[in-house]
Amino acid sequence: MKNQTPEIILASGSFYRKELLSRLVKFFDTSSPDIDESILDNESPRDYVARLAREKAQAVADSGRHGLIIGSDQTAVTDAGILGKPGGFDRAVEQLTQCSGREVRFLTGLALLNTESRRAEVEVDEVIVRFRPLTAVEIENYLSAEEPYDCAGSFKCEGLGVSLFESIESTDPNSLVGLPLIRLNNMLIRFGYNPLLHRDS
Repeated sequence: MKNQTPEIILASGSFYRKELLSRLVKFFDTSSPDIDESILDNESPRDYVARLAREKAQAVADSGRHGLIIGSDQTAVTDAGILGKPGGFDRAVEQLTQCSGREVRFLTGLALLNTESRRAEVEVDEVIVRFRPLTAVEIENYLSAEEPYDCAGSFKCEGLGVSLFESIESTDPNSLVGLPLIRLNNMLIRFGYNPLLHRDS
C-alpha cells in the first residue's frame, strides 16, 4: 500500500451498509466474513458489538485481503436485554411489542483495520430510539409493508419505520441504518485516507 491509495474493503454483505459507505467512499470492495456471532458469557452489549466489528474486519484480513478494512455490527438493547435480527414475522411481532412505548438503545460497533501497519481502531456509536405506544394492528401492518426481518429491532428507519417512533436521539443519522459515517470519516482521516481528497482513486 506504500505510495498508493489503499483499497477500501467493507467487511459486510449488508445492502444497507454498502449503500451507506457509497455516500462517503467512491471506490470500495465488499467481502462477507464468516464469524461466530454468539455473545460471550457476561459480555456487555457494548463490548459485544465492538468485538464483532473487530472480528469481522480481522476475518477479512485473514482471508488474504489487503487495505483498509471496515467492520461493523449492530444490536438493539432494551431493559429486558439484547434484540437481534428477528428472522421472521412472529419474532418481529414479539420485538416490536416489547419496544412499544419504550426506549431502546441501538449500539453500532465500528472497526477500521490497516492490514499493512496492523493498526486498528474500534468505536461504538449509540442511538436512543423512543417508540410510541403501538397497537397489534399497527405492528402487523408495518411488518407486512416492509418485512424488516434482517434488521436489528425489526424496523427500517429509512422507510416506514419512522412511523413507529416518538423520537430519535443521535449524533449521526446514518448510525441507526447500520454504519456511523461521521465516526468512520474521522477514522479514515486518522488512517491517512481523506474521502474528500480521494474522489478519483
